[in-house]
Amino acid sequence: SAIYELSCEAYKHLGKTSNYYWIDPDGSGTLGPLKVYCNMTEDKVWTTVYHDLQMQTSVGGSSTEKLSVLQLNYSATMDQISAITSSAEYCEQFISYSCKMSRLLNTPEGNPYTWWVGKANEKHYYWGGSGPGIQKCACGIERNCTDPKYYCNCDADYKQWRKDSGMLSYKEHLPVSQVVVGDLDRPGSESKVSVGPVRCQGDRNYWNAASFVTSSSYLHFSTFQGETSADISFYFKTSASDGVFLENLGNTDFIKLELKSATEVSFSFDVGNGPVEIVVRSPNPLNDDQWHRVNAERNVKQASLQVDQLPLEVRKAPTEGHTRLELYSQLYVGAAGGQRGFLGCIRSLRMNGVTLDLEERAKVTPGVKPGCSGHCTSYGMYCANGGKCMEKYNGYSCDCSKTAYDGPFCIKDVGAFFEEGMWLRYNFHSPGTSMKDLVSRTLLSSADPEITAPDLSLNKEELSFSFSTTKVPCVLLYVSSYTPDFMAVLVNPAGNLQIRYNLGGTKEPYNIDIEHRNMANGQPHTVNVTRNGRDIVLQLDHYPPTSYSLPATSDIQFNSPKALFLGKVIEIGKIDQDIYKYSTPGFTGCLSRVQFNQIAPLKAALRPTNSSSHVHIQGELVESNCGASPLTIPPMSAATDPWHLDSASADFPYNGQAIGDGVNRNSAIIGGVIAVVIFTILCTLVFLIRYMFRHKGTYHTNEAKGAESAESADAAIMNNDPNFTETIDESKKEWLI
Repeated sequence: SAIYELSCEAYKHLGKTSNYYWIDPDGSGTLGPLKVYCNMTEDKVWTTVYHDLQMQTSVGGSSTEKLSVLQLNYSATMDQISAITSSAEYCEQFISYSCKMSRLLNTPEGNPYTWWVGKANEKHYYWGGSGPGIQKCACGIERNCTDPKYYCNCDADYKQWRKDSGMLSYKEHLPVSQVVVGDLDRPGSESKVSVGPVRCQGDRNYWNAASFVTSSSYLHFSTFQGETSADISFYFKTSASDGVFLENLGNTDFIKLELKSATEVSFSFDVGNGPVEIVVRSPNPLNDDQWHRVNAERNVKQASLQVDQLPLEVRKAPTEGHTRLELYSQLYVGAAGGQRGFLGCIRSLRMNGVTLDLEERAKVTPGVKPGCSGHCTSYGMYCANGGKCMEKYNGYSCDCSKTAYDGPFCIKDVGAFFEEGMWLRYNFHSPGTSMKDLVSRTLLSSADPEITAPDLSLNKEELSFSFSTTKVPCVLLYVSSYTPDFMAVLVNPAGNLQIRYNLGGTKEPYNIDIEHRNMANGQPHTVNVTRNGRDIVLQLDHYPPTSYSLPATSDIQFNSPKALFLGKVIEIGKIDQDIYKYSTPGFTGCLSRVQFNQIAPLKAALRPTNSSSHVHIQGELVESNCGASPLTIPPMSAATDPWHLDSASADFPYNGQAIGDGVNRNSAIIGGVIAVVIFTILCTLVFLIRYMFRHKGTYHTNEAKGAESAESADAAIMNNDPNFTETIDESKKEWLI
């Protein structure tokens, strides 16, 4: 029985992230499994298959040979790739021809100089960006070729390098197996060819489903041809306790799959030796309205049945007797011959590697509806970090709008790098609304809406974020109010974390100090603070949560919250002395997935959401996951990846390699050190220059000739002082040795 999933789509719905996976596009059919790269970052999953032709392969100007054939060997057979392209919704492959006096499609006789060979060894005379039957390149269709007389840039036959490139997206012709280059036999002719990997998106078979509404409804298909071997797989979802999934009859022979009871699936058949029945019993009910997978196989040696991950039930065939399954009637899916049919959903039904189009047939059949709803009951748990599962006609998606995360499963941190002096303010009330505006009230409140007092004061807050910095002291986050109340998370001069609450009723703000842990070590740290009335729970990184309590005199209402600040506190009115001190010059480092109750201020700033109008930014906010903790998916190491492809990562315009978004920390630190050293040397230089001019007794500005056109002060000095660049280079050399 197949150990591998049928497609990348199936892996995605097991909650898997982007990586290399083995897929088996035709179940246990003859094709066998293949290794592909599954990119899960978008709503639709991309499946990528690589080949061994290097990018920019030079095709030399040898005057002896008229044609040069470039062969592409894929990490899969042509039949396997065809199985992927035929079930995909869309496929594409990048192709590029760079030329110097080497024409591409233009020949006097009409047959092109260069062509490519696709599926089934067919030759194709169109190029990337164009389509079947149109003997042109992309520039010919867009009408912007080098020479308007021709339909490709290369056909102009110039002595300078030119290029024709684009996507081949007619999936019935893919993949490219050869490129044949023809215009090479003149002196000075040179060309380079690049072909990207095949990339396919979507899987039409995986979600192909029908809902059986009455126990007498059925779909019929032509007779199942499974004489010596039968391999049937499908998913079902039901709340009924029994019903026939499918049946096909002969004179006496038959094959049948049914749900016998809430915990039993049965596979029965007769090939002429009397009926055989295999039953899988599940410890848990199967009529729980969740998707369950059934896989039944029969060949001359044995028969087997598997349900979900339960143990495989196997029955050996008798050594003597009949082996051929002879069927005559139509194949019935659902109720057959007056039996109680299946109520619920069946999807991705494959018989001997072919997916039956339940959806099309259901459109014209009474009592059966195309498609299926209720995917969230089975897959909703993959929407992480408070993301909400949203039903879709074919599948589901995760809505991350109320979270500080992003990505298909709401697990990608949204974070940013803050330069010194840069700050972000999130106003709890959108501009021009009254303080008691309901919208901001619901935004501010925690998950359950009863928490908001009429004048918008909070009894409880939930705050979580991660950060990394090396510069102390600093204010990581500050929540101001229209009253003296505030809340702040700080790193004090010793590098220790401090949570500060001022809710009134106490002389001094209430501080929680985490001693003996250096938080300014440049590593990402996670902070979770939850307050409910007087009780505060703090969890730091992976340490156990610790509980604190506000003093008995302290008020427990956070009155009239006004704004949340990241990077620096710019607030009018009286401000706590320490906070003012720590907040100058400002935070330098990374903040990630900041969430205060229902508000995600960084995400509102970096992604256009309906709350983006609440955000004000000073300086340039650079998106980065340098503060993400723990660092998101670790890439598969070359040692553990049995299919580590070195060449594949060469220089594809669409590279499938899992590239970690993270900034490589070591190189960042080394770079930082070098930058600091160079900066120090520059400062010394500038100081010396100033010093020399002062000795001459003249006041001399350094805004010399190049200054007006220069973009910044540094650029102006560089434009003006020819030795300046040399000094940098010298100092760099010394330090890099």
